Amino acid sequence: MRLSDRVCIVTGGASGIGRAIAARFHAEGARVVVADVNAAGAATAARGLGGLAVPTDVRDPAAVDRLVRATLETFGRVDVLVNSAGIGRLGSTLETTPEAWDEVLAVNLTGTFLVSRRVAREMVAAGRGKIVNIASVTGLVGYAGRVAYCVSKAGVVMLTKAMALDCAPHGVQVNAICPGVVRTPMTEAVLADPSALAEKVAGIPLGRLGQPEDVAAAAVYLASADSDFVTGHALVVDGGMSVD
Repeated sequence: MRLSDRVCIVTGGASGIGRAIAARFHAEGARVVVADVNAAGAATAARGLGGLAVPTDVRDPAAVDRLVRATLETFGRVDVLVNSAGIGRLGSTLETTPEAWDEVLAVNLTGTFLVSRRVAREMVAAGRGKIVNIASVTGLVGYAGRVAYCVSKAGVVMLTKAMALDCAPHGVQVNAICPGVVRTPMTEAVLADPSALAEKVAGIPLGRLGQPEDVAAAAVYLASADSDFVTGHALVVDGGMSVD
């Protein structure tokens, strides 16, 4: 029970990696707040965990403020934040429209900043806290055909480092997880193609796709006391696919 009695907000907690993290945190003893733009999905996920659901568009500062206020009103504090809300859009530099670019960066990067900034203020006042950002190996190694997504996740990695330095004097740690290919609703359309699936698996030295639970295990480490001397780190969870 490494997160016993910790109050944890998980954005994007209605499905995929976020939902697996929320479930694992609950199993580790945490009180979980599921935040998601999908209100029905958030409610379903939170109900199964005995937690709190707060419909939240991370691009909207007012919605983010409502999320934090609801958490404080219900639980009195925020100990852990996981920024898992994100969208994926394919498109090369030549194909990506300004509108698609803006949408991806607004959710993946600006949304992470807005939620982190609001929660960090509460954590700094308390003198402690942990923020875990879900980035991607595509933020560390360039991939063709997904320029906006790569840039957004690279931004999350650098945001993590800058936030870690800003928050360290106040007892708040900030780290990131960089997953590789993980089977989630967001990747299912691509992985449904047998040839694409075979190609992805062939590029992973451990010989299998990642599962949301693989990322959740890493999130527990970064959210718990086990990582008390770790900050500004981007933890790669990709089965070896980004190893040079």
